[in-house]
Amino acid sequence: MIARHFKRALEDTLANRFVNAVTMMTIALTVMIVSAAVLVFLNASDWMSAWQQGTRIMAYLRTDAGGAAPALQHSIESIEGVQSAHFIPRDEGLRDLKARMEHPASLFEDLLENPLPDAFEIQLKPSNGSWEQIEAVAERLKSYVEIEDVEYGRQWIVAVRRIAHLFQTLGLALMGFLLVAAVAIVANTTRMVIYSRQEEVETMRLVGATDRFIQAPFLIEGLLQGLIGAVGGIGILFAGYSALAVRIEQNGLAGVVTLRFLSLEHMVLITVASMLVGWLGCYVALKQFLRL
Repeated sequence: MIARHFKRALEDTLANRFVNAVTMMTIALTVMIVSAAVLVFLNASDWMSAWQQGTRIMAYLRTDAGGAAPALQHSIESIEGVQSAHFIPRDEGLRDLKARMEHPASLFEDLLENPLPDAFEIQLKPSNGSWEQIEAVAERLKSYVEIEDVEYGRQWIVAVRRIAHLFQTLGLALMGFLLVAAVAIVANTTRMVIYSRQEEVETMRLVGATDRFIQAPFLIEGLLQGLIGAVGGIGILFAGYSALAVRIEQNGLAGVVTLRFLSLEHMVLITVASMLVGWLGCYVALKQFLRL
């Protein structure tokens, strides 16, 4: 019975090539856009995680707290999430500053004393590089009386988190809109096919065919449309990804910009979701028609 319904679905698909092709192209476009949004989100998450892991916290000591550096270093390294704390004497800090500047002479020639404080450069453990962990360590450092100021790019962190949240919200809204649009298009396509076979469907109902029997070929056709659309959309996205990866490698940015494609799990989930969209579109159209 299933083989018969499947055969009928293939026949309907081939008999209505143009309409079904438009539907599959629409699904493929939807899948491509949604998959591209997921791909961008995944890579952006990777970049943000890498940036988090490389985040360092600078703790600047009070003028009279330099002698407490050894004990303070041990105390800082005992904080949960801290990997290491490197003490930077003020003289070393000034030398590093001069080395990094192209023309330091004009700025430092009239300098009577070193204005820089002693400091600690604190590196977090790789597994504890979340925003919450960075802020927690910074707040703990501020509680030490020997430390006058703590710098960890808080303004950048807040800005990046807001951008990430906005991107996630807009991405979800776009995905929802595209999925609803795809369901509507599949439903309209199925409705057109049903009306072209209206007499046949009515005859089947008169001879006692159940609604499930009538619906089965159309629902299978919707699943096929979703499957083919998903394969096409992911294929187009992979072609674009490959071209971008080659361009990055040609420009010598392979070691700077890292990209990854969707995992097998993501592709399977997107394909299943696309098939469900095709099935749902057919189901909605059939429900409306069989209710008449």
